[in-house]
Amino acid sequence: MAPGIPAALERPHFIGIGGAGMSGIAKILAQRGAKVAGSDARESATAEALRALGVTVHIGHDGGHLADDATCVVVSSAIRADNPELVRAAELSVPVVHRADALASLMEGLRAIAVAGTHGKTTTTSMLAVALSALALDPSYAIGGDLEGPGTNAAHGAGDIFVAEADESDRSFQKYDPQVAIVLNVELDHHANYASMDEIYDSFETFVGKVVPGGTLVVSADQAGAVELTRRVRDAAGTTVVTYGEAETADVRVHKITPRGLTSEVTVVLDGKYLTFTVSVPGRHYALNAVAALTAGVALGIPAHNLASALGTYTGVKRRLQLKGEAAGVQVVDSYAHHPTEMTADLEAMRGAAAGSRILVVFQPHLFSRTQELGTEMGQALALADASVVLDIYPAREDPVPGVTSALIIDAAKAAGAEVTAVHDKGAVPAVVAGMAEAGDLVLTMGAGDVTDLGPQILDHLSS
Repeated sequence: MAPGIPAALERPHFIGIGGAGMSGIAKILAQRGAKVAGSDARESATAEALRALGVTVHIGHDGGHLADDATCVVVSSAIRADNPELVRAAELSVPVVHRADALASLMEGLRAIAVAGTHGKTTTTSMLAVALSALALDPSYAIGGDLEGPGTNAAHGAGDIFVAEADESDRSFQKYDPQVAIVLNVELDHHANYASMDEIYDSFETFVGKVVPGGTLVVSADQAGAVELTRRVRDAAGTTVVTYGEAETADVRVHKITPRGLTSEVTVVLDGKYLTFTVSVPGRHYALNAVAALTAGVALGIPAHNLASALGTYTGVKRRLQLKGEAAGVQVVDSYAHHPTEMTADLEAMRGAAAGSRILVVFQPHLFSRTQELGTEMGQALALADASVVLDIYPAREDPVPGVTSALIIDAAKAAGAEVTAVHDKGAVPAVVAGMAEAGDLVLTMGAGDVTDLGPQILDHLSS
């Protein structure tokens, strides 16, 4: 039922093919029959998974990796102009396609659900993908993280629904034309691309304006930024606005969220009827993500009781409060949280699930620009833990900013009463944490960089 491969994407070359967003598009194209190639900076499980689908993956960046018959070069906003493969593409006059344009072309002809918001996109998109699959609707999906069950971030399905994570960071979510758009929250982030909340609102308004005529906007009734966005777009012609949340005014109202260890039971009021279902991850924010997914599915005409039951089959996304293991009576959990709101939400969720246990955090700040703008709030969030280890900033695509270091976070955390230890050598962290932890403690590795690698190492140290 899905359309074929656009001519420009018959033989694409991806620069940075191992990235979460890029690899997903590459997988779908390979599954549709395209001859896909690309390069990445290092070997990874993602590179191996792509090769298993017949994709050619080069390690390192070199102009020679670009095949003579490539129909386009696919890039993300993180690829710099001096990348040798991009330079070679210009020499050969090979068209350059942004990953968002590539993804938009894969959605054409399908009923698309685009999930946007400053936080929670990956989880909500994943919940929808899992639930729709459980209902045998065989959706296509592209997600910014690997599902625990299928273990992949993307798939080409035979059904007529495409679920996609819609990234606002570089305004690329404005490329899509969804039948249903979800906006979970609207906050100031991505400071290298947005100078103010007004710019953020303008960007989200453009995204909402791309909903197809007769389509639906599903938007939070609780979060201040989402409420303001709703006020701005409420009268948009041809779009139905459906709000969800704990607010009394919500169209789909959350009646109760009951924590049950590492799961939650959620009761909503939908069309005047009570509906209760289970969410297999802890925390209020994940429960609300599930309600957003439920609301979006209903907007596509899927029976609410069927969808609610199917949402109970969702078991999580890698790096979203993912249990890595237990050793010496200490549980180690991994969190992708890197914005203060996310950090606070995950720490509150773990506090609710920890039943009085100590929570120790290993936090790696992500991006100099984000730390410069939100370092104080990050430090205040860490005060929710019993003790924290803070690493140096993970730069990702950014160059260092003079005067911007992890000290901004550490000073703010200490001012908020937190117990914080600075560790500049990432390799020393497992031994430091193993020395801090006691039986019954919960260790949370937190951040969007390579801090995730530390979970297994911490478990090894605890075991020995």
